Amino acid sequence: MEELTLISKEVAEMLVERGDTIAVAETSAGGLLSASLLAVPGASAYYLGGGVLYTHQSRELLLGIPDTEMKGIRSSSEPYAQLLAISIRTKFNTTWGISETGAAGPTGNRYGDNPGHTCVSVSGPINEVKTVETNSQNRTKNMMTFSSEALNLLKECLLRA
Repeated sequence: MEELTLISKEVAEMLVERGDTIAVAETSAGGLLSASLLAVPGASAYYLGGGVLYTHQSRELLLGIPDTEMKGIRSSSEPYAQLLAISIRTKFNTTWGISETGAAGPTGNRYGDNPGHTCVSVSGPINEVKTVETNSQNRTKNMMTFSSEALNLLKECLLRA
């Protein structure tokens, strides 16, 4: 968690300096993205909220994305990560939205992705999406890596914006 907190501190400083806000939608990271952003003192200046969207039901209840809007989009994919980032940003009316969706392990998911597969996305003044493959079955390590990759993608976007 220490590595995540270090990245989050850098991200937090940039968000505060710019007066920007963020909301988080995560699946297989299980709340680590939010926890790392909230671990930085003063998080209320930039963190407006988030959710762990681990099921279809949570996605529909928390973001209002029904299965009918998922036509042609499968979970744990770049289009789904983008949809989550855009939707959480819109729902919370923030400057930035960040998302993560994948298969933490030790097995793959029902969509055919191997353990250690995730897609992370940032929505805001700059939009990015990235697929990460750790090739590891270690669930805890994957969750940390997924969170780190998402935060680093956000940091890159903040530096370019």
